[in-house]
Amino acid sequence: MSVIYRRSMLFLDKFVPPKFQPTWNHPAGPKTIFFWAPAVKWGLVIAGLGDLARPVEKVSVSQSSALLATGVVWARYSLVIIPKNWSLFAVNLFVASSALYQVVRGLRFQMALKENESLETKE
Repeated sequence: MSVIYRRSMLFLDKFVPPKFQPTWNHPAGPKTIFFWAPAVKWGLVIAGLGDLARPVEKVSVSQSSALLATGVVWARYSLVIIPKNWSLFAVNLFVASSALYQVVRGLRFQMALKENESLETKE
């Protein structure tokens, strides 16, 4: 696989304009996993934004909490590694933000259910 990858990068190097060479050859640029992993992870952000329309009864607090923790941990990690990976930081910040919103929605709904149940039992 690495032979195919190296050859394809040498082939593609010829087509990258000189203006974009610094970005192309950057340690966290498109030639590395440091670029493609965050690019693909934006799919989680898109899914999280799609879940904003999901009925609150169907929100999984535990799943959203796991995404929140993952986003926070990886956002921190992206600023500790060398080179700092700002695209990884940005995507994880968005993952954590959308997950936090879902956690808050889910917890508010669960608290409202418990409050309604306690009111019904008192009557």
